[in-house]
Amino acid sequence: MWVVTHTTPAAVLWDMDGTLIDTEPYWMLAQAELVDAWGGEWSHEDALSLVGSGLWNSARAIQSRGVHLTEDEIVDHLTDRVLEQLSQFGAPWRPGAIALLQEVRDAGIPTALVTMSVRRMAEHIVSQLGFFGFDLIVSGEDVEHPKPHPAPYLQAASQLGVDIVHCVAVEDSVPGVASAVASGAATIAVPFMVELPKSDSHAVWPSLEGRGLSDLTAELTRVKTA
Repeated sequence: MWVVTHTTPAAVLWDMDGTLIDTEPYWMLAQAELVDAWGGEWSHEDALSLVGSGLWNSARAIQSRGVHLTEDEIVDHLTDRVLEQLSQFGAPWRPGAIALLQEVRDAGIPTALVTMSVRRMAEHIVSQLGFFGFDLIVSGEDVEHPKPHPAPYLQAASQLGVDIVHCVAVEDSVPGVASAVASGAATIAVPFMVELPKSDSHAVWPSLEGRGLSDLTAELTRVKTA
């Protein structure tokens, strides 16, 4: 078990796409290109409806538009295309995310990256941080039930050896927020590509810019004393 004080989170659990890094436009382009190559139609609204969803869910949606590939083939194709764009254009970190992650790490608090992207994508992103940012990666390949099911966050807490109710999760999508809240983690929603409604079940921050460990701790305390 990790040893932390009672005032700080036992762990901070991070979503990746749209929360840590601005890759959502890369995924959207990859989806549109693939459907177009098979003669189908794919709108911006179609892409928005999949933000935060498991990649295999996205693959099934893409199949429904006439793409005659297996789910795994679609996932591999999308992942390869996003990695190509990352190689070409770089890793656009979300405002304030790296500074907050670094402060959490400097405080000795365990962290996990909880993403529905595949592991090779997550490992590539983590390798670009420039410091050891995460103790654990839970990827879309590691869970039977993707977000919005609570399983990804529950698995992260279990593997870190901490109680989920003493953890803080940071998310940017409707499925991601639902997953984190259902798991029992204190959840901070940081809207990006899609609007996230205000709710007593989670906090909504416009940005991570200027946020620190004290803000994470305050949200955990709020949830535990509500």
